[in-house]
Amino acid sequence: MNNVFGILVSVIFIGIILVSAKVFEKAGKEASRKFIHIMLSNWWIIAMVFFDNVFFAALMPALFIIINYASYKMDIIKVMERDNGEENKESLGTVYYAISLCILAIITFGPLKNPLIGLCGIAVMGYGDGLAAVIGQSVKSPEYKIGNNKKTLAGSLAMFCVTLMIMAGFFTYNASSFIIIKSILIAVLMTIVEAVSIKGTDNITVPLITSLLAMLMV
Repeated sequence: MNNVFGILVSVIFIGIILVSAKVFEKAGKEASRKFIHIMLSNWWIIAMVFFDNVFFAALMPALFIIINYASYKMDIIKVMERDNGEENKESLGTVYYAISLCILAIITFGPLKNPLIGLCGIAVMGYGDGLAAVIGQSVKSPEYKIGNNKKTLAGSLAMFCVTLMIMAGFFTYNASSFIIIKSILIAVLMTIVEAVSIKGTDNITVPLITSLLAMLMV
């Protein structure tokens, strides 16, 4: 019964986020997109509270792979999509986001039976990558380019700091050894991965690699 109730709570939660994003849209389409990007990562907590079955845990992300791709093609959920004339319109970031959720749900609610590992990856993607973009655009700082990716020092520093805090919390909770060293190592690696990933692929590379490292180092 909890699993079914979890689906209902998930639908309501996602609906509230999409409606709330309209407020941020007044500040620009990118503001609403980043609000959704950050807030949706909190869905993982709902999954951990309600789902004890891997099918139910993966159901919502699997549905949103389809929904997000349809929205990307037909601009269905306008508050979530970039404007047609905006650079990187070809980015499938929203689809990759749902794919990452689905993969980590299948793995961490399934064979690993440790969704906390998935939480690390999703939180770093949601808050680390999300706040990196927000702070990078809000705080004036030197810019640098890696390939076609334009990044800012402030954004990369935000990614590093958020990842460091998330991983330190995870390793502390699991009474791991060498907490600071492990956390710094992952934070550095994820900052680099986020900087070099192109066309929204950081929504796959960041969560999956973070979770993999968390699993190996815990």
